[in-house]
Amino acid sequence: MNWLLLGFLVITWGTSFMVTSIAIESGFSALTITLARIALGAIVISLFVYSKGLRLPLNAKSWGSFMLLGLFGNALPFTLITWGQNSVTSATTGVLMSVMPFVTMLIAHYVVPGETFNRYKLLGFVIAFSCVTLLLNPFASGSIDLIGALAILAAASSYAINTILIRLLPRFNPLVGGAGMTICACILILPFVLYHGASIYQELTSLATPSSVIALLWLGVMPAGVASIVYFVVVNRAGPSFLSNCNFLIPVVAYFAGTLILDDSVPPSSLFALIGILAGIVLTRIQRR
Repeated sequence: MNWLLLGFLVITWGTSFMVTSIAIESGFSALTITLARIALGAIVISLFVYSKGLRLPLNAKSWGSFMLLGLFGNALPFTLITWGQNSVTSATTGVLMSVMPFVTMLIAHYVVPGETFNRYKLLGFVIAFSCVTLLLNPFASGSIDLIGALAILAAASSYAINTILIRLLPRFNPLVGGAGMTICACILILPFVLYHGASIYQELTSLATPSSVIALLWLGVMPAGVASIVYFVVVNRAGPSFLSNCNFLIPVVAYFAGTLILDDSVPPSSLFALIGILAGIVLTRIQRR
């Protein structure tokens, strides 16, 4: 059962980059896609939390933590990924996002007790970022847009910071934390939504087609909502080490969903970079005796 749930997460999150590309091709802006994703995700998770009889805390300290998690876990990375995918294919996005465990490892080395580098982690880190450098090489055949790629790498770094924050901030029931995080992410993007409200309304009314509406609903309800709930279930059932298998599988699904379904045009180096980064992840999981 745990493997089935893990497979659901891998497919849902791995194909989210492909669905984001579909929403972008429909003409929706990064802000509109981010708004739909966060707002729908917050509704799904909050309804589930209250259906379980759980309640959100009312103290300022908890909501300050939720605000940080909402910034680095939702609002910032969702916006950066969507904006970056205006010039970077979904397949390449999946490859670039696979560096997140390495950024997490680098930050944890300095701020989390007991998470120091060993030689295997260092070697994996060097291999992974050598592959990213290869992918970003402006002189390579079929090179990708540098600014868009840097935005996606910044999104991966934001997720890494969020992972560290979860370990350092006060602990909450995971479902309650997820609801508070997405609600605060909505609050954080609200000023931008109010400022661009007219253009968002125009996009939703003029660009709405069956495929574009399904794309927005999918991104909000499934990857940001249902998959987040399943994530917490898997953590409680099988533990975080089992869930870390996602780091291997999500980039692979994203790459092949983009190349096979959307027929993404990717540089020849992207597949080599993906293999190298996954090899780096394997190295980082070797434990020194």
